Amino acid sequence: MATIKTTLPQQWAQTESSTTDNVSIWSKLTAFADSQKPNRTLWFFVNLVVHGVSILPLPVVLIYYFGAPVAILGITMIVFFVNIVANMGGSGIRTTLGLFAASIAIHVLMVLATLIF
Repeated sequence: MATIKTTLPQQWAQTESSTTDNVSIWSKLTAFADSQKPNRTLWFFVNLVVHGVSILPLPVVLIYYFGAPVAILGITMIVFFVNIVANMGGSGIRTTLGLFAASIAIHVLMVLATLIF
């Protein structure tokens, strides 16, 4: 049976309170990624949907309409399978979000490079 404790534990040593704020972008990103750990399956499905709906058809549009090199198709397939293997292999949430952001950045750069050149 649980009893009520009438004495509080004494704390004789002063604890140092840190007043420094982690305001760097990297610490904010890692804090966001760590807070998304319970939503890991959701991020896997978001990753699948975004790649399947918008990123995988992108090389076809770039190659057919804008005359982009065929290497874009290879890059897209490599990035797609790296994301799938990492997510299905059980990588951490930081890796999942990092690869997802990297794949978006790679494809944005490919679109810009195709439209500029």
